[in-house]
Amino acid sequence: MNYSGFDTPEPPKHKSFELPGARPHYTPDRPGQVNHIALDLDLDIPNQRYTGTCTIRLTPVRSGLERLVLDAVNLQIESVMVGNLAQRFDHDGEQLYVYLSQPTTVGNAIEVAIAYHSDNPQRGLYFVAPTEHQPDKPVQVWTQGEDEDSRYWFPCFDYPGQLATSEIRVRVPKPYQAISNGELVETQEEGDAKIFHWVQKEVHPSYLMTLAVGDFDEIRDEWDGIPVTYYAQKGRKDDAQRTMGKTPEMIAFFSDRFGYRYAFPKYAQVCIKDFTFGGMENTSCTLLTDRCLIDERAALDNTNSEMLVAHELAHQWFGDLLVINHWSHAWVKEGMATYSEVLWTDDQYGADEAAYYRLGEMRSYLSEDKSRYRRPMVTHVYREPIELYDRHIYEKGACVYHMLRTELGDELFWQAIHGFVNKYAHKTVETLDLIRTIEETTGRNLRFLFDQYVYRGGHPDFKVAYKWDADSNLAKITVTQTQAKAGDKSSKSGLFDLRIPIGIGYVENGEVSVQPMTVRIHEQEQALYFPLPKKPDFISFDVGNHYTKTVKLEYPLPELKAQLKYDPDPIARVYAVEAIAQKGGLDAVNALADALTTDSLWGVRAEAAKQLADLKLDQAITALLQGLQDPHPKVRRAVVEALGKVKTSASYQALLEIVQAGDPSYYVEASGISALGEVGASKLSGIPDAAQTLGVLRTVLQERAGWNEVVRSGALSGVSQFKTSEDALDLILQYTEPDVSSMLRLGAVRSLGKVSTGQTKPNVERILERLEAIAREPQFTTQMTVIAALGMMEDVGAVTVLQGIADHIDDGRVRRRAEETIKKVQKKVEKDQAVAKLQEDLEELKKSNQDLKSRLEELEAKGKA
Repeated sequence: MNYSGFDTPEPPKHKSFELPGARPHYTPDRPGQVNHIALDLDLDIPNQRYTGTCTIRLTPVRSGLERLVLDAVNLQIESVMVGNLAQRFDHDGEQLYVYLSQPTTVGNAIEVAIAYHSDNPQRGLYFVAPTEHQPDKPVQVWTQGEDEDSRYWFPCFDYPGQLATSEIRVRVPKPYQAISNGELVETQEEGDAKIFHWVQKEVHPSYLMTLAVGDFDEIRDEWDGIPVTYYAQKGRKDDAQRTMGKTPEMIAFFSDRFGYRYAFPKYAQVCIKDFTFGGMENTSCTLLTDRCLIDERAALDNTNSEMLVAHELAHQWFGDLLVINHWSHAWVKEGMATYSEVLWTDDQYGADEAAYYRLGEMRSYLSEDKSRYRRPMVTHVYREPIELYDRHIYEKGACVYHMLRTELGDELFWQAIHGFVNKYAHKTVETLDLIRTIEETTGRNLRFLFDQYVYRGGHPDFKVAYKWDADSNLAKITVTQTQAKAGDKSSKSGLFDLRIPIGIGYVENGEVSVQPMTVRIHEQEQALYFPLPKKPDFISFDVGNHYTKTVKLEYPLPELKAQLKYDPDPIARVYAVEAIAQKGGLDAVNALADALTTDSLWGVRAEAAKQLADLKLDQAITALLQGLQDPHPKVRRAVVEALGKVKTSASYQALLEIVQAGDPSYYVEASGISALGEVGASKLSGIPDAAQTLGVLRTVLQERAGWNEVVRSGALSGVSQFKTSEDALDLILQYTEPDVSSMLRLGAVRSLGKVSTGQTKPNVERILERLEAIAREPQFTTQMTVIAALGMMEDVGAVTVLQGIADHIDDGRVRRRAEETIKKVQKKVEKDQAVAKLQEDLEELKKSNQDLKSRLEELEAKGKA
């Protein structure tokens, strides 16, 4: 059931999460406890097929069961045995029905051995191999179980509530290695093949069972006697060490932070080709996309890979040691894994960096809430579980953990987390277990926070106004919850009830003090009065900015400038940047320019650069040009992106110099190249013609291949700005050919969507034809990129292609995104049609007026005659 907070006859302000076909999902009845799962597999890699036996040891929970129902999708079942006796079975392509010749007896374990094979599997287990167009692609085999894809590669009871030990014995051709969960207990050589036998002695769910096969470089490390290994494609050992080398330090950090020593016999990370996720936290054996491997230059400003490693490692506690008992509670693990990125940032880079990182997480959730849908974090109504894996459970989940920490304070928060992990280690959990553990370990009842942020959708949207009454020495602060309707105090009003600290900031002799006063904010509008000894220099709403919200500050400019300059909280300074930009004018430019050059945190400097782009004054451009000298690459990146929006001859020249000289950072260089296209396509006075800029971008595409094709993808983005140019379209189409490297090709696919909006109808048809062909390719990232490109288009033909994707692609994530994008494109097309109709009506009116005018003139002429 989706709660939006707007149960009224008025149209809802947010789209519904529930799509047609959504229904309640519950954990199925279980026939017994699965004790152990053993897979014995023989991989025929050249022919992309495998044979296997899956043996499940099950202890029945009740007597008299005559049938077992297992999940087994697109597997060819050959036989089912219990002991030495063959069992009758039926298989409908999705479920395997085993009719037991001997009914179960409670407590008496049975072993069910299922022989099966799979030819050219499309889900669950994936074969990667060189192709005609990609001859350098490595040979690999890997699996992906979450959410319910293990059923595609072995028969099982495929839901997270069943925990069992497991083992995988797999035969692969030499020289390939096979990596799996647990310990490698045996290897055998058998002619041209090698057998690897892995045993996982700690219980875990079927979706965390994994296998990765390839010819890898291996790096061996260790933490406190536990082997820590990294695997990557041959020739990338240095990149692997650079990317994953902090893992032992992270294991120590999370063992301490979560109050439980790392629980498994080893920790392996395997970087694989064409992975459908960034990473997957299989028990003791994480799989990562090989796109996360960074070279020396990328390491300059790429922390995403480090955070990915931290995220997946944190799952070894939240997700693997503590397992959710139903997908609806996935936020418990995904929220903590995402929050662990904040924790690691704090440990490695300091509190200000962590605060800014947390702001980024919150903004990510807020964007989804605004642009896609609003939903409770815990809901069992969906079509497929994978639909739940969104920014509500990752980024908002992280914010919820941080708010719990804020409410409890550090000591009690970690006391609760330690209690939670130790109580439920090697067991399943749900949200209520966390609530109760907090109560048991701290005495605090935080259900009010869960009710507002977890069990219903949304967040408060605050507008905060400030005035000073000098006669009475009173600070008046008016707080409005704009998401709620005035006068409505019902349970469906959308109001939040929170205790928010409001800081009174003073600056004396360069010393800054912020005096917090905690106030209950629970009404649609509240006027708060604070008697003070003197006028404050600034007001800091929600000191530390620990609560998930939006906030619009309506303070006088002097207070905003003081907050930007002196507030010790970097998030407060970011909000001041936004509010100052809204004021506009030269004073605002000067304040933001000062922040761009003097703020201690790169994030605030970058925010100032973004806002300066919207202030169309010469002084803003001057400040941005100075910002190009910032030592931090992420600030320079923000500056070049801002210059792309300014569109003057000065910004074009500055960007051209960056393109020609390059930058130590891939991302700065790529953003500069893209921005050059943005300015070059503007056709404004003093900017070279399109052919000259396209020539520069074409040269970049020919000469600057490199890491993950970041730079050349930036060039394609720049080309896509020339929306009416057929030459630009032809150039982009060249890079959508199947022999182009995958990352560059994806950049070209995205660019087709951007360039489409100004093309002629025949050229739009060319774009649609190309995107439709690429959409048939099986890779998840390719399909999602095609959908994103179609979503940028303004042609009804895009709806047809999207509908084809929604009707024929099996992956729930792809299908959902296609259906959402259909609505988006339809809305644009309808708007365009309405505008066209209005223009048509105006032309008709003009024609009628002209006819009337002609008749009047004719009558006047006759009258004079």
